[in-house]
Amino acid sequence: MELLLPFRIIPSAYKISYTDKILFIGSCFTEEIGKMMKELKFDVLQNPNGILYDPLSISSALNSYIENKQYKEDDLFSLDELWHSWQHHSVFSGMSKEKVLQHINHSQSEAHQFLKNASWLVITLGTSYNYQLKKSLQPVSNCHKAPQDFFVKKLVSIEDIVSVLSNVIAKLQTYNPDLKIIFTVSPVRHVKDGIIENNRSKARLIEAIHSLKENHKDIFYFPAYELIIDVLRDYRFYKNDLVHPTETATAFVFENFCNTYLGEPTKKLLEEIKSIIAAFKHRPFQSESAAHKKFQVAQLEKIKIIKTNFPLIDFTNEENYFSSL
Repeated sequence: MELLLPFRIIPSAYKISYTDKILFIGSCFTEEIGKMMKELKFDVLQNPNGILYDPLSISSALNSYIENKQYKEDDLFSLDELWHSWQHHSVFSGMSKEKVLQHINHSQSEAHQFLKNASWLVITLGTSYNYQLKKSLQPVSNCHKAPQDFFVKKLVSIEDIVSVLSNVIAKLQTYNPDLKIIFTVSPVRHVKDGIIENNRSKARLIEAIHSLKENHKDIFYFPAYELIIDVLRDYRFYKNDLVHPTETATAFVFENFCNTYLGEPTKKLLEEIKSIIAAFKHRPFQSESAAHKKFQVAQLEKIKIIKTNFPLIDFTNEENYFSSL
């Protein structure tokens, strides 16, 4: 008896390794997967603009990294005692205009350099809806809880999504010819748009990505959306808001991502690093015991062996902790 439809993801011929730089950009689901990769010591840069949701916002951000755009005072606006950028998440907002600009421009420069040397770009699209300022029709990436009458809401067409992403892909491949791009669609439901509207929105993203994949080299699709919606397909894999996947569901997607894009040597190394991190997080009752000190020395030896082959993997916190005991 089969209780689940078979769903096999063909492993990629191209593999991510610990020597690769990986830029994650897009929705909050990108944050979850990127955070897991970063915790496991991959060289990751996450969302230099903060969380972004729609193709127009993501394309605009990527263009700004290629150009190393530096924001000026005129690019900011004041609302509720804070300075904001329409192109950045509220994590960049603050009461000091100078500090906000400094934070934004430092992130821009970091992204510009990282993207130039990156092996992989992972883009997670969340919605086809974009908001524009009524006065200027300027697309915005974040509304910063401004009054609703500031904006016009637009459902971007498949043709426009393909067009704007094709343009930025061409620029990316010129800026970094070795870059490979993985697209995913976030399984997070945008229920504030409405259930039917959310499904229309997701369908446009999926169709647009597959059109891009057919017409550009080094473009890949990872089915994070299908793994949650079609394979797990049960509300017990969602948090209490019935919108965001649980840790179990996210871990399931991450496991499939690793099986798709990591080779066996990298997966073996990942497991070794995972055991070191688990040891680092463990807090013993008897830290002065001979057995525990022997355990700590063993962890330092594991780190030393890994760093012989991968000197750029950062074990600073773990080494300091194990050495101090």
